[in-house]
Amino acid sequence: MSSSEEFDHVVVGAGTAGCVMAARLSQDPGVSVCLLEAGGREQPEAVDVPPAWPALQRTEADWADVTVPQAAGNGRQVSWPRGRGLGGSSSINAMNFLRGHRSVFDTWATTDAPGWGYDDLLPYFMRSENVSGVPGRDPAVRGTSGPLRVRPALGRHPVAEAFLRSAVASGYPEAEDLTAGLEEGFGWGDLSIAEGIRQDAVRGYLRPATNRPNLHVVTDAVVHKVVVDSNGRCTGVRYTRGDDPFAVRATREVLLCAGAVGSPQILLLSGIGPSKHLREFDIPVVTDLPGVGANLQDHPLSSIVYESRRPVPPGVNNHGEVQGFIRSDPHLVGPDVQLQLVDVPLSADGLPGPAIGEGYTIIFAPMTPRSRGTLRLSGTEPGTAPLIDPCYYVDERDLDVMVGAFRIARELGDAEPMGEWRATEALPGPAVVDESDVRAYLRSNLRSYSHYVGSCRIGGDGDAVVGTDLRVHGVEGLRVADASVMPSTPSANTNAAVYAIAERAAELVAGQD
Repeated sequence: MSSSEEFDHVVVGAGTAGCVMAARLSQDPGVSVCLLEAGGREQPEAVDVPPAWPALQRTEADWADVTVPQAAGNGRQVSWPRGRGLGGSSSINAMNFLRGHRSVFDTWATTDAPGWGYDDLLPYFMRSENVSGVPGRDPAVRGTSGPLRVRPALGRHPVAEAFLRSAVASGYPEAEDLTAGLEEGFGWGDLSIAEGIRQDAVRGYLRPATNRPNLHVVTDAVVHKVVVDSNGRCTGVRYTRGDDPFAVRATREVLLCAGAVGSPQILLLSGIGPSKHLREFDIPVVTDLPGVGANLQDHPLSSIVYESRRPVPPGVNNHGEVQGFIRSDPHLVGPDVQLQLVDVPLSADGLPGPAIGEGYTIIFAPMTPRSRGTLRLSGTEPGTAPLIDPCYYVDERDLDVMVGAFRIARELGDAEPMGEWRATEALPGPAVVDESDVRAYLRSNLRSYSHYVGSCRIGGDGDAVVGTDLRVHGVEGLRVADASVMPSTPSANTNAAVYAIAERAAELVAGQD
């Protein structure tokens, strides 16, 4: 591509949101779209194989980020997997397709993001998905003709079945459709798997659009910055492929879809962000936006690992077929804890545990964490890993919730229906009972749930980055449309919500043409 080419829209990042944006905007043959992606065009073969997703981490399909040392993790750096290449994180994630409970989205609408409540997003949730033929899915709230085929697990894992029986026996309700975001309890959540194959943003959105002459996809394109002219309008993007520099113009809008890490990093490199931080790197300040890279959030994850009484058969799905969403406090407006049965041993790097086939795990995480972190530059060279500091447990109330979740997980793991599988608790071990010991264990067994949001949040206050139309404050012709705009984490895995945000963003952009 020569540096003189121009398009109506330039989309940066071909992950979940970028694939949606490029596919939807290019449906209009009169609109030209350029999609830029830092990763490669070809996906690893393992992308299509649901149970192989853990093997995709630390490959060419993963940026393989790490946090700065975390005080909550005893000074350890925590791995932050993040998709790189066509499909982004939708191509390497664990394929849980869960919207999150409506209570979080309704909180958005009454605080930071009016017009972004559950009912506002519902048409876009439905537009993205296809659950036709799945029993128990209400067509009033579930989509039946969208690009993504999603359904609950087929070939259900026997340990997951026992876990669900344990939850019900312990008094928790059995939910029929957790993905809809209207129920609490335990059940078979939907997975982005159909006929044994991962359904990612490439398969659902991008691949059917690639034969359109008005859509140009450029891979191995490392974006340096967005270009803002003297009138405060974003006019294009500068990037490199290998050692070769390029510039592409956008006659209408540039759309950042690089995620909660990539989008704020590009804004900062472009001189859009907190002026003090930009001056530390001698970056000319285009717009002083203190909120760029602030408000970073993730779901911290921990687990109890069990040694099994008999061999655990290999899973054919995503290793995590049954989830539960419950309240740690009955006075809360919605669930704030997720628990899930994982059919392989899973814990923080370096901790001991049984081998695959000899154990299983109950994972748990706070769904509405209060801790907030930051993303900052470590240098000005494009592609340089930024400084990621999620500040896990900086708000002690998050650790309080995790202590309660730990005790619930142990209760479920010790329940009678799990007895046919349970030999002994391998991690942390039955001797860990006192609260101080539990807290110490939760700090040592700290992982990221890879649910990064919030670093370019929606809002109208001085710390917000985009308005409710997703336009960047103070810059014309530039929007952000990905997980970074979320004011807070959905109370579930985040991928389904990103699809909905991107669907709505595409409609907002198209409506301006």
